[in-house]
Formats: sequence, C-alpha cells, structure tokens
Amino acid sequence: MRTAARSLAVGLAVSATALAGTLTVPATPAHAAGCTGYVGLTFDDGPSDTHTPALLNALRQYGLRATMFNEGQYAAAHPAQVRAEVAAGMWIGNHSYTHPHLTQLGQAQIDSEISRTQQAIANAGGGTPRLFRPPYGETNATVQAIEAKYGLTQIIWDVDSQDWNGASTDAIVQATARLTAGQIILMHEWPANTLAAIPRIAQTLASKGLCTGRISPQTGRAVAP
Repeated sequence: MRTAARSLAVGLAVSATALAGTLTVPATPAHAAGCTGYVGLTFDDGPSDTHTPALLNALRQYGLRATMFNEGQYAAAHPAQVRAEVAAGMWIGNHSYTHPHLTQLGQAQIDSEISRTQQAIANAGGGTPRLFRPPYGETNATVQAIEAKYGLTQIIWDVDSQDWNGASTDAIVQATARLTAGQIILMHEWPANTLAAIPRIAQTLASKGLCTGRISPQTGRAVAP
C-alpha cells in the first residue's frame, strides 16, 4: 500500500554497588529474558537512500527486527540498501516490481512483476525471497498461482497501522498495541511518523512480553527468529 503521491533493545544498565566499586552490566535485548510470543513488523515500499538508513538505525537501536517487503525497482536502484537490510538482521520479502494493482493485470504481467523482483533482490545480495506481499493487499487465484510457481508464501497483515493514510505517531503505536502473538502489522518505510514511533513500538511490545520475529513461510505467522 502507498499514497497516491509516494526485541526492544532495552538498554538495561544495571548498576550494583559493591565493595570494589560499581558494576555496570551492558545493554541486552529484551528477548534474552524470554518472550511470551513473537510478532511480525513489516515495512513496505523500500529500499531507498532517503528512508532506509534511518529506519534501520532506529530498528537496530531498539533491538527490533522486521521483514522488509521491497519493490524490485528500488532493490535494483539501491542494492547497497538491500545489503544494509540484511546486515541489520532484517528479512526481505517480494512486494512486486512497480507496485501495480496485480488483480488488474494479465498472467504474463503478474509473472514479470514477481519474477523480476525475485531476481533484483537476489542480484542486490538480499537472497531469494520466500514471502510475497501483493500491493494494496489485492490478490486473486491467478496471483496466488504465480506466487506458488516461485515458491512464495503470500503475506497480508492482521493489523494495518494506517501510516500510509497519514496516521499519527500515537495512532501507529496504538495499532502496534493491538498485536497478539503470531500476528503481523503493516507499516511503510517512508512516513516520518512511523520512524518516530519506533521507540514507543519497542516499549509497547516489551510491556506485553512480545518480541519481534520472522514470518514463517510455512505458516505465514510470526515465529521466533
């Protein structure tokens, strides 16, 4: 989805005063203490030199991992950002090549949108995606048959953050609070409010005992990394 135009890294500094002085325990991710469940953060429409670096920095700072549903045209144009996503511990999915309404296209056009994106991401160093998110969440039997041809599992979402629709930072955080174990939330790389929400998203998930996980190609649900 897009507009018409375009485990918490809890820095636990535990100090204990001892006879020899003060001991500081380094920051550890929340999942080190165990998680009651995993959720899938997803970001569509990347990568870009404009938005991807800041988003990856924020996710890493707060110990979050996510699935990046990349468009093939942008993966081809910004291969260094695809590699940066991998280096940051993110997973990469296929989001079509040009973000069309796939259900309005013929079989050959749908095949091209999916296959070219598989190749573009692989060429950029992102591996061969196993997850596919149809643009706008629009799908039909033809789209699903072509997904299957390329070994892709279709991933929609359980919660829509509405960040593509101008949702405020508060609203994006509140959407995250609705997630339960195994569920997936739709977000996008480009909204400034989404980037601003990252610290509070991390806090919200931690307060519910939830950690960020990968999306299983077998079940389409969020599971342990």
